[in-house]
Amino acid sequence: MKRFAAALLTSALSSLTWADNPAITDTFTADPAPLVVGDTVYVYVGHDQAEPDDFYTMHEWLVYSSTDMVNWKSHGSPFKPTDYEWSSGSAWASHTIEKNGKFYWYTTSSHKTIKGKAIGVAVSDSPTGPFKDARGSALVTNDMTTATDISWDDIDPAAYIDDDGQAWLFWGNQKAYYAKLKPNMIELDGPIHVIPDEQVKNFTEAPWIHKRGDLYYLTYAAGFPEKTAYSTATSIEGPWTYRGLLAEGAANSNTIHQGVIDFKGQSYFFYHTGMRQHPNTGGSYRRSMAIDYLHYNDDGSLQKVIQTTEGVKAVK
Repeated sequence: MKRFAAALLTSALSSLTWADNPAITDTFTADPAPLVVGDTVYVYVGHDQAEPDDFYTMHEWLVYSSTDMVNWKSHGSPFKPTDYEWSSGSAWASHTIEKNGKFYWYTTSSHKTIKGKAIGVAVSDSPTGPFKDARGSALVTNDMTTATDISWDDIDPAAYIDDDGQAWLFWGNQKAYYAKLKPNMIELDGPIHVIPDEQVKNFTEAPWIHKRGDLYYLTYAAGFPEKTAYSTATSIEGPWTYRGLLAEGAANSNTIHQGVIDFKGQSYFFYHTGMRQHPNTGGSYRRSMAIDYLHYNDDGSLQKVIQTTEGVKAVK
């Protein structure tokens, strides 16, 4: 009996020390976009609501937070596509960034009157909302981008504020787009640019910018089924040098959508998998957030991410 009790205690302590992958299991959570605010990580995800054989059915975004990377608190859905008057629905990938004490949430949704996907922006005084439409209209619509003929190339926004205070927005499918943002964070400042294909080989979607030292990293989903690749540059406007694969495809999922942060002295790679097994079976349209470690080589290149089922260790 004592041995059994000790085993139970060991198991309980272990569950508090290490996360499992998927890291969030109370519901399906796709396209994680982490944001560090002080001693807390917030993550913004889409809520997969499909039946197993449906397409990407997502009607709301969700927010979670953690101070230790293991225990995640749900903050519900502080903003939905229907909160935009111009949106006809669908809550595809999003990204939130902080500037001057306000939080700007760039989101993907379908447009009511302009065919295709569009990017909107909501704003809040808190990372957990409530958020409200910051513009009254979409920031990017499909008629503004002509590098492809598809109607879903304006997806997966990722914002970045450079060391000089200039904010940028990256997004795209099949083509990697970027543009400056005005200081108000809700308007483009100048033309939309396209990163040449050879600089982001096999680009599919999910661009994400981060910087370490003097080097910019552009990670993205490549090919289909997707893997994660990356390119580097010494300027956020490029030119970018393709550096290879960062992560293999996610288990039981055609897509993998990454986010990269540093938190309490460690680098992390967020993504999703189709491996949530209980109470419902996961899959390509029923995805769940996972987290593993990100490591750098001495020359600044990235080590390939090892995707694990045990996840990451709790930090204080």
